[in-house]
Amino acid sequence: MSATADATSSPVPISSRAATAVAVPIPSLAPQALAAAQATGVLPRLALEAAISGLVQPVFVTGAGDGSGRLFLVEKPGAIRIWKDGQLLAEPFLDICDRIRSSGSEQGLLGLAFAPDFARSGYFWVNYIDLSGNTSIARFQAAPGSNTADPGSEFKILDVKQPAPNHNGGMLAFGPDGYLYAGLGDGGGAGDPSGNGQSPATFLGKMLRLDVTSDPSRPYVVPVQNPWVRARLNGRDVLPEVWAIGLRNPWRYSFDRTTGDLWIADVGQNKYEEVDRVEAAAGKTLEGGVDFGWSIMEGMHCFPESAACRKDGLQLPVVEYQHGANGCSITGGYVYRGKLIPGLDGVYLYGDYCSGRIWTLSPAADGRWRSALALESGLGISSFGEDDSGEMYVVDLKGGVYRIAAK
Repeated sequence: MSATADATSSPVPISSRAATAVAVPIPSLAPQALAAAQATGVLPRLALEAAISGLVQPVFVTGAGDGSGRLFLVEKPGAIRIWKDGQLLAEPFLDICDRIRSSGSEQGLLGLAFAPDFARSGYFWVNYIDLSGNTSIARFQAAPGSNTADPGSEFKILDVKQPAPNHNGGMLAFGPDGYLYAGLGDGGGAGDPSGNGQSPATFLGKMLRLDVTSDPSRPYVVPVQNPWVRARLNGRDVLPEVWAIGLRNPWRYSFDRTTGDLWIADVGQNKYEEVDRVEAAAGKTLEGGVDFGWSIMEGMHCFPESAACRKDGLQLPVVEYQHGANGCSITGGYVYRGKLIPGLDGVYLYGDYCSGRIWTLSPAADGRWRSALALESGLGISSFGEDDSGEMYVVDLKGGVYRIAAK
């Protein structure tokens, strides 16, 4: 999975530290003091509460948006499990292990997104690496309210050839515009050897935007609002499905359910990790046409740093961190919009797979973003997730899911 980031593409060993959360001693916060606290960087103390255990290499957790209260848990080998009423159901919601390659550290069943009308249609989409080592995005269907989906209902919407077993991306998410956003990495190899991040002729290194709900009989329709449907990039045609370019490995990204803003954690090469943000316009519209800079830049720095590069026209990260004690592979999170920690409302949380650190990112008085260490979790953080009510969870590749709570 993309939670392994180094120049040689070799797997990063999973931390053997005990999964004990240690909260940073930050004073607690009354809800009415949120604005002032975010301006000064004082936020609620956080902790992790064990919620689910016994999973096999979990890489994602999410609600279905159907009001059922269920959590759906993606296991890398190829199953989706359900946590319902405090219990992990024995029968998988979906089991497609027989059509997935998961031997590589960044291969397997990687992403899951439910249709906005899932409660009625039963449609959901998954992103997986097939037996040939290529990305496959497919739609499945479950009967409304059912705890099992039909593996035979698979409807392929997109296949993308992968030249290497890493930098596959894998996340899927529906945006506030009702379109499916699919993030793909640059295809692997150190330094983007094929130049995919900046190439207009490939899906690799891109964020795609697809209309998968208007006509269920078709794999997808290209939204006419996509930025390069009627325009060119530096005189070159761009594949119309592409919404943004210049990504190395957007392993996890999310939309703020209140504002519609898009937050992307893009895994770095061997020195810097970054968080990117695309602010939604009025009506939660997302314009697209963004170039996040890879492989011209890694984080806020030219790549390699000894090179000279032009930053004009590139969208720089809102925050970056350097490898070392901070970690080596960023895992993107969510803007907290739950009810249980009101002092955290509007704050973005993200982490690092290698170090287990979790940070908050909040607006500061000077208009910039302030990042602060919130937890030393000791986990191999493969993902964050939200339930239907906006409460947040942390996924540990070693088999557990933890709820983010106030200390």
